Amino acid sequence: MRRLWYFAQTVLGILFHHPVTGTSIIPILPDGRIVLIQRRDNGKWGLPGGMVNWGEDIPTTIQRELEEETGLEMSKIRRLVGVYSSPERDPRVHSICVVVEVEAQGEMHIVDTMEILDVQAFSPTTLPVGELSHDHDRQLQDYFNGLTTLA
Repeated sequence: MRRLWYFAQTVLGILFHHPVTGTSIIPILPDGRIVLIQRRDNGKWGLPGGMVNWGEDIPTTIQRELEEETGLEMSKIRRLVGVYSSPERDPRVHSICVVVEVEAQGEMHIVDTMEILDVQAFSPTTLPVGELSHDHDRQLQDYFNGLTTLA
């Protein structure tokens, strides 16, 4: 299986020659809690987000992915946290991730059951830091440190 995935990554690299663009979203509820999703592919908690669709801008992607993965609505983009482009940040494919903090509202529920196992809100002190998917630990650390990162 690992050889098959390596082959698929090689073929994708040959076909596209460029990394894909995606988003990670730091959704802040009115009470200050941060919403995370539990991923179906690896069982880990992480920030909601996903790939930018063809013909879609990043704010639209953020709104769509937040709704698909958490059921929440975006009321406002607060700030850019960073742009993360390390080829090692996502084990599936080389991707560039634009990370933003947003104000979110509504009722949490899973819309995309193919990708998401669970959705929960955590206070900043109860986040499962150190065990998050992809490079989301770093993204949240940069967020809490007030940084705008280009990495």
